[in-house]
Amino acid sequence: MRVYVPLTLSRLAEAYKAGELAPGPLTAYAVTPALREWYATDDMEELEYAALSRAALASLRLIAGDSGAVRRRVVLAADVPDGGLEGGEASASGAASDGLGEVRVAGVLGLKKVAAVHVDAQDAEGDVAAGAEAMGAADQGDEDARFAVEGVEEHELLWFATQEIPGLIG
Repeated sequence: MRVYVPLTLSRLAEAYKAGELAPGPLTAYAVTPALREWYATDDMEELEYAALSRAALASLRLIAGDSGAVRRRVVLAADVPDGGLEGGEASASGAASDGLGEVRVAGVLGLKKVAAVHVDAQDAEGDVAAGAEAMGAADQGDEDARFAVEGVEEHELLWFATQEIPGLIG
């Protein structure tokens, strides 16, 4: 199953140095039955984009909680066996997830399982900073704050091969 793991650039640097993301379970996003139902489409590309977008929002939340984080969203796309997931929507138990498309990757996620890295361009940093700052108020229903958070979505995440990680974190 393709999963999308939200990170920050500093967490990506730590994972690159270690060769893995650990400890698990790791929160990720994937095309789950609930995500399929919510988006009401059979187009796998659209569904994967929706899962990536959910992970990008989770990355923004991570940035909001870390005042020292570079204001650029980061999402790893990785392939894990279905048995490598626990809890959340994709569990064998069928337990409900905390969020639409949310899954848990059990154990360690080696960087060899990572297919690509998605990162904001530098020109998105201002909007990402504004969205991160507004996150708490947006969660409380403030419409202006929601507008700032939604403004971040106007920036498409760029695609990078795993070999390009050193340039992203350097």
